[in-house]
Amino acid sequence: MATAIKQKFVYLFQEGSKDMRDLLGGKGAGVAEMTRAGMPVPPGFTITTEACREYYRGGRKFPAELWGQVEAALMSLEEQTGKRFDDEQNPLLVSVRSGAKFSMPGMMDTVLNLGLYERTLRALTELTGDERFALDAYRRFIQMYGKIVKGIDGDRFEEALTEGKRHAGVRSDPELTPDQLRELVKAFKAIYQKETGEEFPDDPKHQLRGAIESVFASWNTPRAVAYRRLERIPDDLGTAVNVQMMVFGNMAENSGTGVAFTRNPITGESQLYGDFLLNAQGEDVVAGIRDTEPISALDKRMPEVFREFQDYAGKLEQHYRDVQDLEFTIERGKLYMLQTRSAKRTGEAAVNIAVALVEEGLISREEAVARVEPRQLEQLIHPRVDPSAKAEPIGKGVPASPGAATGEAVFDADRAEEWGQAGRAVILVRVETNPSDVHGMIAARGILTSTGGTASHAALVARGMGRPCIVGASEIAVDLKARTLRAGGATVSEGEEITIDGTTGNVFLGKVPTIEPKPSRNFQTLLGWADGIRKLEVWANGDYPRDAEKALENGAQGIGLCRTEHMFMEEERLPIVRAMIMAETTEEREQHLAQLLPIQRGDFHGILQAMSGLPVVIRLIDPPLHEFLPNYEELVARTSELRATGREPERLAELETVMARVESLREVNPMLGLRGVRLSILYPEITRMQVRAILEAACDLKQEGSDPRPEIMIPLVGTLAELQAVKAELLPVVKAVQEEKGVEVHYKFGTMIEIPRAALTAGEIASEAEFFSFGTNDLTQTTFGYSRDDAERAFIVRYLEQKILKVNPFETIDRPGVGRLMALAVTEGRASRPDLEVGICGEHGGDPDSIAFCHELGLTYVSCSPYRVPVARLAAAQAVVAERADSTE
Repeated sequence: MATAIKQKFVYLFQEGSKDMRDLLGGKGAGVAEMTRAGMPVPPGFTITTEACREYYRGGRKFPAELWGQVEAALMSLEEQTGKRFDDEQNPLLVSVRSGAKFSMPGMMDTVLNLGLYERTLRALTELTGDERFALDAYRRFIQMYGKIVKGIDGDRFEEALTEGKRHAGVRSDPELTPDQLRELVKAFKAIYQKETGEEFPDDPKHQLRGAIESVFASWNTPRAVAYRRLERIPDDLGTAVNVQMMVFGNMAENSGTGVAFTRNPITGESQLYGDFLLNAQGEDVVAGIRDTEPISALDKRMPEVFREFQDYAGKLEQHYRDVQDLEFTIERGKLYMLQTRSAKRTGEAAVNIAVALVEEGLISREEAVARVEPRQLEQLIHPRVDPSAKAEPIGKGVPASPGAATGEAVFDADRAEEWGQAGRAVILVRVETNPSDVHGMIAARGILTSTGGTASHAALVARGMGRPCIVGASEIAVDLKARTLRAGGATVSEGEEITIDGTTGNVFLGKVPTIEPKPSRNFQTLLGWADGIRKLEVWANGDYPRDAEKALENGAQGIGLCRTEHMFMEEERLPIVRAMIMAETTEEREQHLAQLLPIQRGDFHGILQAMSGLPVVIRLIDPPLHEFLPNYEELVARTSELRATGREPERLAELETVMARVESLREVNPMLGLRGVRLSILYPEITRMQVRAILEAACDLKQEGSDPRPEIMIPLVGTLAELQAVKAELLPVVKAVQEEKGVEVHYKFGTMIEIPRAALTAGEIASEAEFFSFGTNDLTQTTFGYSRDDAERAFIVRYLEQKILKVNPFETIDRPGVGRLMALAVTEGRASRPDLEVGICGEHGGDPDSIAFCHELGLTYVSCSPYRVPVARLAAAQAVVAERADSTE
């Protein structure tokens, strides 16, 4: 029988390259490439990401062949360095570092100075002639090994170190004498023994095995999992482990360590940017234990080393054609390069660097467009908390709409509106919002709710308005009756200032400095390149002329969703809407609708005028009627109070009438009840009024010289017969208005595909619909059978943690289910009507991954919040770039 070929789990640095990133991780591929380029890289080897995956597949056990390969690599390392592991004359000490395919700064674990114990400590002391250095290296190793490999609370060691410095009367670690460090080593070992019940290990191979396993295990720590979810990094990639000969920056004043970027990662300015420390190890720079010096100061301290480092930095940026994040150590005047990887950067820097690299001839425009993460653009179009501000959040929720805002906490919509109109900055704080809160949301600088998810009412409306919003802040207790919120040990009363950051989900006490957005010339240049590449049009969701103006400012090519029900919620018209709903006869209802007609006509006149020459999709009334009436539970409480006290009998009778109507309209499942097209069929007078208002506004504008292009959407259609019935009511209105005005305007009738049956019968429906717009929020709900708000509050997070769901389907389109229905609808709809316009107007229209899918389906456009239009423009271009890259592979 032939023996199975061994799987190669370990690569020496000289065996790898930058093209092996999937297998060696970013760090391993980087050091391999620097080694191949002849740079001074301490020798070492990389344990592959596949070994990590095998570790987890095997129930957190090393693959059978791994340790033998590690020992063989160790022997090779000994030959290269002339040092020996566990040698009492010239010991080999190593670092053990993580290195995933995608950079995850600070998320996983590192162990330095591995291989030290009493015997090798003596050898290191004799070799260097520096007992202080050797003891300092040993205490660091005990601390890191105890914390990372054994899970000992790091504060235990930090407290002992602080106490040691206090007792010695010194401020920094390098000031500790050998005797003081020896006492500190004893204290660290005592902590280790107390916490683990065992002596600190004196077998370097035992130490190495434990450290490798701890790096594997760090792939699935809560912080790493949370980071991957935020950055949308797959959970099944695993991390590589890099084992590398130690070089020491803490040997003397001619030694040091640092981290530097080839360009400023905050602004994109073309200059070396970073920090270094003399007589220190790498974690000292990262941890902020000591005050660092700017990298430019190295030129004065060690000019030759600085010039050498500068030369390597330039070569690496040219080689990778991107900004590099570099780690280095200087040991007794000799420079060693420890890491190169593409640098993390702010949105401003990402844009500036991408454009600069094109202008320098390093990359193409397509590459520049692909380099900028679409979500980074949000940093440039929304205010954000100043990253240099010294402020700790008192609580955190789900970031639902980006941007930062400061204002006085207000706990009801009426007061928010009152204070806002008086010129006061307010943050509306609610347990949850509903349509009756819209006037307060309009007046507020930002919205904070303790419940709800990213597709809740608060989130949807806030994104449409461009207001910062945090939802699902469950650790924040909102007491509407007391008008307070409690979080992080603080109590905030109404009128006290808070700051919210809808980009991160952080809530701060008081006023925190923010940075206002300033889209630059480079921002416009990059988006211009994106527009020249993309095939998808980008439209915007907007209900008011101000939304249209913001959409045009951000480059939108149409309005993909104008929701008429938001207009109904405004203060001066809500009483008319409620009276219309309370009406007992059609005639009475039509009287109230006649009052609404000129108001609606003005609404449509404004938005069609703003978008002259561009399409405006106007959705006829969609939500259940009870949403426009007072809350049922509040009515019960108020009427009960009036009955009990015997006060205000006339008011009681009025509220009882309203409550009876609310009760008659209440539904077990309103989302699937009397709404959308069903309302149009049962109450055709409502949509007749709306269509008349749309056409009258369009005809007036045409006479004024504008070019209005209304597209009338009939929502929630599930059968061809429903669409036919509603069109039969509305087409005569269109004809009558045009005849009355003596004007013909360009218009369309279409529908929203938001329930599975509509997608499954799209071929039939397209015979009557001139356009489709996917309402993916509801299509996701009806396909999964999830109630959006309930699911996000109750179990979506757990599903994501347990990998039952790979992504939240309300954030990114579920391709196998919802996406399959969309593909069927596009194919069959266009088979029936080849010129069918197809778009998407759900929240997914602003999600880059969903935009890529829409490009694959061949949609006409995506529609999103006016504030996310730049994000969608860039993402649509990136979908084309990715497609071209796939076709050439």
